[in-house]
Amino acid sequence: MNRELLMLVDAISREKSVDRDVVFGAVEAALASATKKLYSGEVDLRVSVDRETGEYETFRRWHVVPDEAGLQLPDAEILLFEAREQISDIEVDDYIEEPVESVPIGRIGAQAAKQVILQKIRDAEREQLLTDFLSRGEKIFVGTVKRMDKGDLIIESGRVEGRLKRNEMIPKENLRTGDRVRAVIAEVDPTARGPQIMLSRSAPAFMVELFRQEVPEIEQGLLEIKSCARDSGSRAKIAVLSHDKRVDPIGTCVGVRGSRVNAVTNELAGERVDIVLWSEDPAQFVIGALAPANVVSIVVDEERHAMDVVVDEENLAIAIGRGGQNVRLASELTGWRINIMTAEESQAKQAEETHTSRALFMDKLDVDQEVADILIEEGFTSLEEVAYVPLQEMLEIEAFDEDTVNELRTRAKDVLLTMEIAKEEKVEEVSQDLRDLEGLDGELIAKLADGGIHTRDDLADLAVDELTEMTGMDEARAKALIMKAREHWFTA
Repeated sequence: MNRELLMLVDAISREKSVDRDVVFGAVEAALASATKKLYSGEVDLRVSVDRETGEYETFRRWHVVPDEAGLQLPDAEILLFEAREQISDIEVDDYIEEPVESVPIGRIGAQAAKQVILQKIRDAEREQLLTDFLSRGEKIFVGTVKRMDKGDLIIESGRVEGRLKRNEMIPKENLRTGDRVRAVIAEVDPTARGPQIMLSRSAPAFMVELFRQEVPEIEQGLLEIKSCARDSGSRAKIAVLSHDKRVDPIGTCVGVRGSRVNAVTNELAGERVDIVLWSEDPAQFVIGALAPANVVSIVVDEERHAMDVVVDEENLAIAIGRGGQNVRLASELTGWRINIMTAEESQAKQAEETHTSRALFMDKLDVDQEVADILIEEGFTSLEEVAYVPLQEMLEIEAFDEDTVNELRTRAKDVLLTMEIAKEEKVEEVSQDLRDLEGLDGELIAKLADGGIHTRDDLADLAVDELTEMTGMDEARAKALIMKAREHWFTA
């Protein structure tokens, strides 16, 4: 029987053109699978076949896990302290093995053994094909539509297949069996049963790679695409930077008579591309990203990572774009939240902010309107700035002498201390189960306490819009926090 096993391994190895070790591995898997059926629990078995004689041994083994982790699979795991009673120098993630009775090959059943072996070989072949393909370092997958699978397209390139999901296609494009397709490799999932290469035609990375192919200067390192934002099938923006003063980044990407950008546009079903000059200055970058709209003025809020961009009435619709497309893409391209407004809206907002700051300084610092207005004119907007801006900067304010500056700083620090103590007292009113909730910090807990939220159930009962209004957080984060607060309802 052992000799027949060796002959079988050699025959399959030659027929399938795979290494003998792969076939032996398949045989070992088949034997282990058959032996496992003799046990009632989730045991872990290993079979070792001698490559020369065909003789084999079977071992039951236990995975060594940390003592504090506990046993998740009692039939296949052992705690570290127990394992060290048998082997003194054993470590976590090692295995303890003991020999058990082997199942005769005849007991497996020829058909079952053949299926396991052939599946193992198919997996090995597929893994080798995938490895060979990925080793070429290609980012664009070029292939032919082979078939449809639940709305997705299976794209074949040689003997390698990729999956182009419906939501990764360009909207309204109609791809059919036999069509030639290009897509970016978005992900590789070695555990997937079907095609392991996940493709995308709607991802910004696809546009970046198309420009890389059309513009040699990018590959040469003379140009760099810093960022890309797409409304797939409609419009996109890319930000480019030149590393050589002699190379015009925008003109180079456009090409002679638009040849280069048109090649990309044609591949993307007519998607219009705005090419923007990247800048280290965030305000300048945003101004360029909002083109073709002309910007009148811009106010940068570093703390909120946002910008108020003022445009005149004629440019308002252009800056916003149809359905907010232009400002949305500009925001994605630059990474800044952009608020488009007219001059009148900007003045109204500034007046409101001035009024708020004036009321804050007059109330908390106990000063008159004249002092409050001086602070505002000098750029102060918060008590923290009054308290902790370098002393020399405040002494440079002509309207204040040294005594006034020190008094203002002292009052600001006292108010901040009082507010911090009040915040801590509010936090103490909140239950421990809410304080321990992942994603909450002291500031958020204080805001929740202000809103009458003191327990995890209180938070779980909130609607998303109620939480965003109460805390000022974005909708996605509010939804995630509420779902986290509700988890105990389903696990209790």
